[in-house]
Amino acid sequence: MNEVQTDIGRRAERQAETFLNAQGLLTVARNIRCRHGELDLVMRDRDTLVFVEVRLRSPGRFPNATASVDRRKQGRLLAAASWFLQRAPALADKMIRFDVVAYDGRGLQTTPRWIRQAFDSPV
Repeated sequence: MNEVQTDIGRRAERQAETFLNAQGLLTVARNIRCRHGELDLVMRDRDTLVFVEVRLRSPGRFPNATASVDRRKQGRLLAAASWFLQRAPALADKMIRFDVVAYDGRGLQTTPRWIRQAFDSPV
C-alpha cells in the first residue's frame, strides 16, 4: 500500500471512530498489529467488546466495501482478536462482536454504513 492509500485509510479509521463514538461506543484501542494482521478499532458497546474493520472501497473488484471482508479476511480478524484477548485478560470475559464500517463509492464523503455483527465468531 502506498503512502496516499495509507493516509486515506487512517482518515477513514478516524472518521469511523468518531462516528461510532457518537453512537455510544467507547474506544479501547486502535490499529493493533500482530502477526495475524491488524485490528482497526477495538471498542466497547456496553458489555460487548467490538472488533471493528473499517473498509474503504471504490467500485472495482468487489461490489462494495463490505463484500471485501471475505472468509480469508474474517479468519485473519478472528486470529488477531484471539491474540488481542490473550494479551488483555481483563477483557477476555466480555461478549464479542465483529462489526464493519464501510465507505463505498465516493469514499469519505459518503455516510458510513455500519454493519453490526458482520459475521459470526466461534471465539
